[in-house]
Amino acid sequence: MPAFAQETGEGELAFAEHKLALQVSDNDEAAMRSALDIAANVSRFYSDKAEGVDIRIVVYGPGMAMLRPDRSPVMERLAAFDQSMPNVRFAACGNTLDTLEHKEGKRPQIVPYAEVVPAGVAELMRLHEDGYTIVKP
Repeated sequence: MPAFAQETGEGELAFAEHKLALQVSDNDEAAMRSALDIAANVSRFYSDKAEGVDIRIVVYGPGMAMLRPDRSPVMERLAAFDQSMPNVRFAACGNTLDTLEHKEGKRPQIVPYAEVVPAGVAELMRLHEDGYTIVKP
């Protein structure tokens, strides 16, 4: 990771000149792929300019299928992102996971590189307050 992209204690990337949060809240493969395409394109755009960008993909509600290895239509791409794009990170809504656990009888497994946050929408609000641009593909 370049020196300008070291993580701070809060999981944000220090010295990232640009901050983007992508919302995935629908169980729609096209929307999931679009979020990943946007993240890759934005990351590449700023990398080519030697500028740092921190990208968070916040997943909640029906969109949680994206982070579930047993159902994700984009599992291969998620693994590739984990390996090659350290400035793109995933946040899973704890409220959604609690709801799914109650509904399914056990807590669903999600990809190990996703951080569980208490509430997806609250996380988007926090990111907005911290200067992130919020986009819903």
